[in-house]
Amino acid sequence: MDRSKLYRRFRTLLIANRGEIACRVIRTARAMGLRTVAVYSEADRDAMHVALADEAVLLGPARARDSYLNVERLIEAARKTGAEAVHPGYGFLSENAEFAHACLDAGLVFVGPTAGMMTAMGSKSGSKALMEKAGVPLVPGYHGEAQDEATLSKAADKIGFPILVKASAGGGGRGMRIVRSAAELGPAIVSAKREAKAAFGDDRMLIEKYVDNPRHIEVQIIGDSHGNLLSLFERECTLQRRHQKVIEEAPSPTLNASQRETVCAAARKAAGAVDYVGAGTIEFVSDGKDVFFIEMNTRLQVEHPVTELITGIDLVEWQLRVAFGEALPMRQDEIKLNGHAVEARVYAENPTKNFMPSVGKISTWRLPAETGGLRIDAGYREGDSVSPYYDAMLAKMIAWAPTRDVAIERLNRGLEESDVRGIVTNIPFLSALMTHPKVRTNAIDTGFIERELAVLTSAAPAPGELELCAAVAAIVDDERQAAQGGANSPWQTFGWQPVGRRQRSFAFRVGHGSEQKITLNYGSGPSTLVIGGRELAFAIAPKDGGFDLTLDGVKSAVAAVISGHELYLRTRNGRFDLHWVDPFGGESEEQTGEDKIAAPLPGTVVAVLAEEGATLEKGAPILTLEVMKMEQTLRAPYAGVLKSIKCKVGDIVQEGVELAVVEPSGE
Repeated sequence: MDRSKLYRRFRTLLIANRGEIACRVIRTARAMGLRTVAVYSEADRDAMHVALADEAVLLGPARARDSYLNVERLIEAARKTGAEAVHPGYGFLSENAEFAHACLDAGLVFVGPTAGMMTAMGSKSGSKALMEKAGVPLVPGYHGEAQDEATLSKAADKIGFPILVKASAGGGGRGMRIVRSAAELGPAIVSAKREAKAAFGDDRMLIEKYVDNPRHIEVQIIGDSHGNLLSLFERECTLQRRHQKVIEEAPSPTLNASQRETVCAAARKAAGAVDYVGAGTIEFVSDGKDVFFIEMNTRLQVEHPVTELITGIDLVEWQLRVAFGEALPMRQDEIKLNGHAVEARVYAENPTKNFMPSVGKISTWRLPAETGGLRIDAGYREGDSVSPYYDAMLAKMIAWAPTRDVAIERLNRGLEESDVRGIVTNIPFLSALMTHPKVRTNAIDTGFIERELAVLTSAAPAPGELELCAAVAAIVDDERQAAQGGANSPWQTFGWQPVGRRQRSFAFRVGHGSEQKITLNYGSGPSTLVIGGRELAFAIAPKDGGFDLTLDGVKSAVAAVISGHELYLRTRNGRFDLHWVDPFGGESEEQTGEDKIAAPLPGTVVAVLAEEGATLEKGAPILTLEVMKMEQTLRAPYAGVLKSIKCKVGDIVQEGVELAVVEPSGE
């Protein structure tokens, strides 16, 4: 084929994606002087990537299959805007050979490998056969074409349990199940196939021997159309939950220099088997002694920034230069490893409720400045809405330092200084993970998070003296700013008034706990707070996002967000949510509905797992919802009889809608 049709210089780039990766690609493309075109769904009309691009085209309704996965509409968007090239980002159609081929047929440059390379390496089963032929070490497994349950069961028995059932297409942990016995295999295959079909449009499965206590190591590679193929060192992505990466770092703290060269050479050999062009990642699993090929991702990875920070290379820029038809600007021996980088994925999810996705409007978005080795790749801003239709990742926080220990400290400091409100995020969980002593010493495997989940999601500490005093300061300062319109004034000394003394009482409730009371004394002299019989000298100095609070001569930085009577505080002791009890009364306790089997978020019913009239044990599965491309199984809150099911497979249900009724047993 004429390579000029595949790789040529262009001026206008369409980004066929959304969120953080679309914003990331747009920034580099614009820095290179390219005109950028965003695409969006009806749910993303006001999204950050739409605002950043030079032009934007509406694709269709919110659901991905009607918008970001609609090839015809994407090609038409390129035609309308005069785009000459398409960058697929990651996820969605980034590893879809039909999309790559459709771009070529439409005369567009696809910023990535060819459809043939994608087919050969993008299929987990196909790539394993290719790697076996090339002599790359593989995990024992089945990656054949036959997909009937009998064939898969026979293969699993031959390999020996535990095994891993996983989607041949796609990634991100979707369509993947660990199976430890033959009895678990049938339901796991059905569930994995359904999830894979919904996420990737392809329900083919492969089976691998499950490596206990494994480590996940991957190598970044990139090739050009002139026959050059480079490896850019490795990343360790062992910290995972449900096969979804949570923390990534580069280089791997597990490998020595000799092992590093061995695995990078194996990655180059793997990519060279198809004369690979573009950016990609060769993924390996290690049992502590040997390293086995598991798959290739024929696209840019979410975690590519850690590689960029240790090499000084902009991978998106290199992707675009390869798409221009240029040769890679460096040789293998010119790529140097510098320092260490660690990345954390910030998600809209609630770790204390089984990582349930969180949707809603971001009312507060405060992340630290990108200085001192800290980098933030975000796809959202304050005021943006997080919808239930797409992956829940909001941003990535990445830290670089000369050593791993310092990089971890910098990342944790960035996490601790972040305040996102309006939705629930995993930021406290990430901070707990980064401060865990076993993470610091690299004593981990891919099952580490699941084993340590109780520790990592433990309840926040109860507010102490500092937090209660900070709550009073936040309320009074907020009232003062509202009264004065926020204007600076020499008379803004806290609680100042020309004569006399006043007293004001406050009460706060934390969760469902008892009320905590505190008294403010203010007026012509110094302000004080009385708490638990102690009187403390008290002063504040407002600043963006909060204030400095001085108690008995000790100054502490406080971040604060007030929404009605709800207060969020961040102090040196952590994050706290308090409720200011209405001093005039009239509050009523909210009725909890823990026993109600209702949709936790908007979603689609994909399976009904129990029949009306069935006797259920506590925790028995009743139905499964697909929410944000992940399956959530709703279970019986107690032992009883399933009185009714108020939905059917295929129903799109809204948050809070009752889906089933269980009548408790008389025990």
